[in-house]
Amino acid sequence: MILDLDSTVVTSFGHQQGAALGYNPLHRGKRSYQPLLCVEANSAHLWGASLRPGDIDPHSGTAELLRDCWSVLPAGIREVRARADAGFYDDAFLSQLENCSAQYAVVAKMYPPLKRMLPGLAYRSVNTQWEMAECAYRAQSWDEGRRHVIARRLIESSDGTATLFALGRYQYRGWVTNMDLSPSGVQRFYDGRAIIEVRIRELRQDFALASIPTRAFAANALYLEIVRLAYNLVTAFQRICLPDDWQSFTLQTLRYKLFTLPGELIRPGNRPVLRFNSAPALQPLVRYIDKRLKKLSPLS
Repeated sequence: MILDLDSTVVTSFGHQQGAALGYNPLHRGKRSYQPLLCVEANSAHLWGASLRPGDIDPHSGTAELLRDCWSVLPAGIREVRARADAGFYDDAFLSQLENCSAQYAVVAKMYPPLKRMLPGLAYRSVNTQWEMAECAYRAQSWDEGRRHVIARRLIESSDGTATLFALGRYQYRGWVTNMDLSPSGVQRFYDGRAIIEVRIRELRQDFALASIPTRAFAANALYLEIVRLAYNLVTAFQRICLPDDWQSFTLQTLRYKLFTLPGELIRPGNRPVLRFNSAPALQPLVRYIDKRLKKLSPLS
């Protein structure tokens, strides 16, 4: 399993409990929540979610979210890998991963002691743009050092405003990791995490994650769990019951192509039967879904 972890900002336009002024790039000066999300990359399931106030420390709740996700892992999982951004660059979170024997790649925060190490590392070219190196670095609050992988590239005049950390003539990005991969392998593994941005956008737009329904924090936390349940039900149905060429469809497309199919629920002989329109174009899809559903075992 590959667990991708991230946070997002949900803006409040009223006076909701727990909503506070914090990091909010789209609506500066507005109160918000900062929920934490964990998506399993292979299945696209939203494995865990936690609602947080908008002014909370970025690291707060990360270890607790991981513990909740770990408690519901299926039996028989032999290997778990995790990818996360700099908001999870925290000793408690990393120690929790290590205690669970999970492999991870987490974006490193460029604190001054680490910045001073960067120019003196032995870099090797991995492609036409990037050079990479590695080192052991121990942050002030850590008991021991951890492996860090650093990538750098020359700043080109056409780059404009640098989106990465810049030092001298170079832009840098780095990760803390315990994976037995080459530096370029760690970079490639982490770059696969970009898919979580698509999942978060789908949650916000199609499943109303960006809505705040009540003034009470506990009720809004429950609403987040309802969003998670709805998303996972649709995702599971899509993965289990629909053809391969339907796997990339968004909820809006599924509504148009499938969920709004003409049909009715009838009860001949007091038995519920879902009868679809007899259009020939729909019959192969309906038979395919019915065949896949019959292979499922009922929940105990």
